[in-house]
Amino acid sequence: MSRRDMDALGWDAVDVVFVTGDAYIDHPSFAMAILHRVLERAGFRMAMLSQPDWHSCEPWRQFGRPRLFFAISAGNMDSMINHYTANKKVRNDDAYSPGGRIGLRPDRATLAYCQRAREAFAGVPIIAGGVEASLRRLAHYDYWSDTVKRSILLDAKADLLVYGMGEHAIVEIARRLATGQTVKDLRDMRGIAYVLGASESGPRPQPKGCGITPSIPQPFGCGRELLPSFEEVKADKHAFVEATRVIHINTSPFNAKTLIQFHDRQAVVVTPPPLPISESEMDAIYDLPYTRRPHPSYKEPIPAFEMIKDSVTIMRGCFGGCTFCSITTHQGRTIQSRSQESILNEVRGLAADPEFKGVISDIGGPTANMYQMRCTRPEVEAKCKRLSCVHPSICKLLGTDHGPLIDLMKKARTEPGIRKVLVASGIRMDIAQLSPEYLKELAAHHVGGHLKVAPEHTDPHVLDMMKKPRNVNFEGFAREFKKASQDAGKPKQFIVPYYIASHPGSDVHAMIDLAIFLKRNGYRPDQVQDFIPAPFDVATCMYYTGIDPFSKQEVYIARNLRDRKMQRALLQFFKPENYFEVRRALLEAGRGDLIGAGCDALIPAQPPKEALNARMEKASDYVHAMPAQKRGYRPGRKSQERQTKPGRKEKRQ
Repeated sequence: MSRRDMDALGWDAVDVVFVTGDAYIDHPSFAMAILHRVLERAGFRMAMLSQPDWHSCEPWRQFGRPRLFFAISAGNMDSMINHYTANKKVRNDDAYSPGGRIGLRPDRATLAYCQRAREAFAGVPIIAGGVEASLRRLAHYDYWSDTVKRSILLDAKADLLVYGMGEHAIVEIARRLATGQTVKDLRDMRGIAYVLGASESGPRPQPKGCGITPSIPQPFGCGRELLPSFEEVKADKHAFVEATRVIHINTSPFNAKTLIQFHDRQAVVVTPPPLPISESEMDAIYDLPYTRRPHPSYKEPIPAFEMIKDSVTIMRGCFGGCTFCSITTHQGRTIQSRSQESILNEVRGLAADPEFKGVISDIGGPTANMYQMRCTRPEVEAKCKRLSCVHPSICKLLGTDHGPLIDLMKKARTEPGIRKVLVASGIRMDIAQLSPEYLKELAAHHVGGHLKVAPEHTDPHVLDMMKKPRNVNFEGFAREFKKASQDAGKPKQFIVPYYIASHPGSDVHAMIDLAIFLKRNGYRPDQVQDFIPAPFDVATCMYYTGIDPFSKQEVYIARNLRDRKMQRALLQFFKPENYFEVRRALLEAGRGDLIGAGCDALIPAQPPKEALNARMEKASDYVHAMPAQKRGYRPGRKSQERQTKPGRKEKRQ
């Protein structure tokens, strides 16, 4: 992490400098740790440039000229989502920084980091990756500037972009560059994006033209697809809708085409996603010698590490296909699982750590109960273009056996030194209900009092926009979990449901119905989420265009801050500080019947004292007190006396 570390190792140079916007934590929940370890295993020397000062290129020069390339990532999150709330206000903390401090990475960190790398050492290849680069690899809507932006490749001026999970890609790039190949020679790889210059792109074809420039290699066998150009998607929302539709039906690694999108005379080329990795490959990645700790140079706790330090990842990927979520597009729909033995070895390693307290905080992944679930018909999977295996109904070809997961959970909790194994990852409720035994095991042994689930909404139309199951599914799951908890002698275990406000399709009436449901069932969500239009997501296309890219139907969008604040307040109608916002929403929606003392009333007729105090405190934020002035001060006058009329003076009282 420093020149001093490098000198202590006796290195005269490094092969790769990895630049990240996160604090460096050597734990397999963090991408930079995995990429560092797989490169190390392959025999490469790697330097970690964590949260560098981007105001000059000097930090990029401290390790000398890297022999192979700079690897650039904004971190585990898109830097704009990391920095700003849904209301575009600066966040108060950064979970991936020491002490939770903000300001240790720039906005649009990938751009700044790539540009400093180019400035530091001209001619060194720059490879961009991570969530931010992945979700911005093609023309995309940017919520924070409210504009359609071109591919991040063009603004960052990176030589290559690796999207999705990059372990295999980064090692292949390092090996091929080490043998003397150039970045252009890497264009036959899966899971990458690159830019063709105007001379390479050739004449720009029409969308329905007969050909695409032959300079683009196509070793993948699925053909090529020309997207509407950047200029077209920026000028025409219908073109943006069509581009989104084509992009998302080409996200399966088994049948995706190479996508091409022109930006003026330059073509951005995106090759098909990488194929899912095998169980043995997953084991090899997670069995590497992680210290599971932040770098010793940090003196302050890092919030993200404190949350996941005792967790165990058992799989990756998600076939849920929720339109507001980036996991599927980043990790893929195909579930990739570790072997039971690999997971149990990690559990044993945790138990042997003298700092470990005996409780595994989470054993799961993006979704806790998708372990070893795959399509049962590979020949169908090779052709399938469904974006979700569970919406609008669970595919009959999907393997939903919870047996391997139940067996794993039983073995993990009985390992010596393990007191408790919790499940903190989200549960896919519709799949869980297919296995009463899983629910029984979960309630009896793996819930620490509260179980997180994500019904997200109650309105059928909004749930369809999200690709989530109907609310009756959540109600059924809640009943079954309650019964399983009582049968296990744990009647005080509760479900913690998560909901989203202001999602496309959700209006004030839908949120009022959700608030009534919460009131009737005694739910008081402490944490709620405002919809944030992240780049690349299907729901983001709906937000920007007001159109569902697959049905082509118009969708209601809560755009202005006033509507968004009302929707969020309705989710927490029980909080006194939300009283006046909820009252306004109810009156404007013609639901004054929900104000008062009725059974379904959301708020009382008279504001509670806390609501009045909160409004007064909020109002005081907008009162600008004038600085105290000395008595008698008159700008430009020497005397403290005030002249009221020409020729007449009087003393100030």
